[in-house]
Amino acid sequence: MNLDQILAAVRAFDGVLELAPGAGSEFAEIAWGDHFFYYAPNGQIPQNVQPYATIVTKDYPGDSASLLDEPGRWRVNVHVGRARFTELVGESPDGFAGGDVSARDFSEPDAILPHPVYGALGWIAVVNPGERTAGTLLDLLRAAHDDERRRTVRRPRPGG
Repeated sequence: MNLDQILAAVRAFDGVLELAPGAGSEFAEIAWGDHFFYYAPNGQIPQNVQPYATIVTKDYPGDSASLLDEPGRWRVNVHVGRARFTELVGESPDGFAGGDVSARDFSEPDAILPHPVYGALGWIAVVNPGERTAGTLLDLLRAAHDDERRRTVRRPRPGG
């Protein structure tokens, strides 16, 4: 599964807002080329809310364990929550908190892994999704979108 296929799938979700900063935008240069997904049917970036999924194409300061600066590498990150995180990676997010990232291989492609920085918060990561993870990853993206929609409908946010 390539980046364009994942982008097309997520862009088809109802009420999705994709933030894709580029050169010349008001967003930090480090974010250029990456994608951040929100549930925002009004087209406005929700205030005080994190995206429910991201696609990053490079290493960030403090987040280089996936080796995304190597050519052709990128990573999909999805907030799946505590229970689903445990089902997917075989350990509790609590057990991941404060873990030594050097003891893990976060660079393995086409594998569902704890997010190297936000795993303790219920985030998973997939480097270069492929045959093993594509179907599950699309299901996780849809579920994260639906979960965010339910939260938004239950507790409307200003501007959201």
